[in-house]
Amino acid sequence: MMNPKNVKLAMAPIGWTNDDMPDLGAENTFEQCVSEMALAGYTGSEVGNKYPKDPAELKRALEMRGIRICNQWFSAFLTTRPYADVETEFLRQLDFLAAMGAEVIGPAEQGHSVQGLLDVPVLSGKPTFTDEEWDRLTTGLNKLGALALERGIRLCYHHHMGTGCQTITEVDRLLENTDPDKVWLLYDTGHFTFSSEDPLAAVKKYIDRIGHVHLKDIRPEVFRTVQKEDMSFLDAVRAGVFTVPGDGSIDFPAIFRVLEDADYRGWIVVEAEQDPTKANPLEYAMKARSYIREHTGL
Repeated sequence: MMNPKNVKLAMAPIGWTNDDMPDLGAENTFEQCVSEMALAGYTGSEVGNKYPKDPAELKRALEMRGIRICNQWFSAFLTTRPYADVETEFLRQLDFLAAMGAEVIGPAEQGHSVQGLLDVPVLSGKPTFTDEEWDRLTTGLNKLGALALERGIRLCYHHHMGTGCQTITEVDRLLENTDPDKVWLLYDTGHFTFSSEDPLAAVKKYIDRIGHVHLKDIRPEVFRTVQKEDMSFLDAVRAGVFTVPGDGSIDFPAIFRVLEDADYRGWIVVEAEQDPTKANPLEYAMKARSYIREHTGL
């Protein structure tokens, strides 16, 4: 069992409202989202597009519900834009997260990304980086990681479908060429599985660099359709390829044992983007909460 003093459980708002496809969950308000997170038994949240931008307003709303911000996605363009421009945006987001008392910022490189393109298949249309782009990415991440540490925040890189860093080979290259004191990994069970990688092998391999955890499951029957029809990432999400832990095919108890044996300390976040009209957000949040309690003691 995991130690609740060292491991905290959060829920991502993407099950209520999808940032990439705002029509999914357009009817769900920020207040409903965070209230239902609290009702389901979570104490943390990541930042969604409906969250107040003013730290004081957001903190007040979350404190009433016993929730705090743990992490926020950051769209990095280190391979395609000047570093100075990326740093400016990164610092602005760091200021917001520091004001919220967050511990993590989660960049994903969006240069050449197809994750948000409806007309590009996520599997066959995946981008790759040149050697020069890899150097720009890893050098930039080291610089950004140092800036984050100055504010007491960890940079945890988010490998992601539809980007140039999603496979084991690509994550290897990223971690081998970044400073382990400045750059950690945001380990995501769903994205490794979607990329036809073994999430259990990945957690074992990267356990010493994992600074943040995202849990989502895969519906294998939907994934087979995604592969057969060569769907875009957004169409795959809309079709229901992702679900919460325990509702798909991933061996989470084995993954939990690796995290427990390594004395993982930090946040574990349920982040399963679905169509809320098909998968009621509160129902699935509660389903995930019960499953995690059963298998981790949290």
